[in-house]
Amino acid sequence: MRTILFLLFLANVALFGYTRLDSAGRGEAARFAQQVQPDRIRLLTPQQVATLGPAKVAALADVCLEWGPFNDSERARALAELEPAGLGRLLTQKRVENATAYWVFVPRLANRTAADKRAAELKTAGVKDLFVVDSGPQRLTISLGVFRTEEAATAHVAELGKLGVADAKAGPRQQVVVQTQLVVRDPEAAVVARVKALQLNYPGSEIAIGACEKN
Repeated sequence: MRTILFLLFLANVALFGYTRLDSAGRGEAARFAQQVQPDRIRLLTPQQVATLGPAKVAALADVCLEWGPFNDSERARALAELEPAGLGRLLTQKRVENATAYWVFVPRLANRTAADKRAAELKTAGVKDLFVVDSGPQRLTISLGVFRTEEAATAHVAELGKLGVADAKAGPRQQVVVQTQLVVRDPEAAVVARVKALQLNYPGSEIAIGACEKN
């Protein structure tokens, strides 16, 4: 009789242990199912990310802000204006080739002396980015900026008009130009807001926010 009772006791212990393990397994599976819900995971396109405010962008991981493109003088100026943000290694640069469609210029001058004199007058008036074309069909023309759209070029002519520059014109110019794009990885909200404010000082520049490129 004792043997039968002992066997029944062992059977109950085994059954109790099995049910505990089974319920624990099912509980773990249930918790996992609650945590991982593929139907609630949504990947954002760069356009959707761009519509987020600075604070929401800053909360995302592995997101890059790209700003540009810039010529060499614009790049140096933009870097100087971003320096107080202390971005360090979060800020990188990449070279890009753009088929420029439009440019703003002062028509060809009679000779080099006249071109240099007009360029000096423009700098005195506050025009920051300019150079005298040295060769080709546009030799002795003063370039005041290159742009990808006619709207951006026309807007720059209007800005120059506010500085008293009445001889600037916008026109088509098909030319491949190597420029620079500034890239900020995982930007904080203050950095996003700062770049958006600075963009107004760089006609033709664009801001794109999206997933960082894989190296």
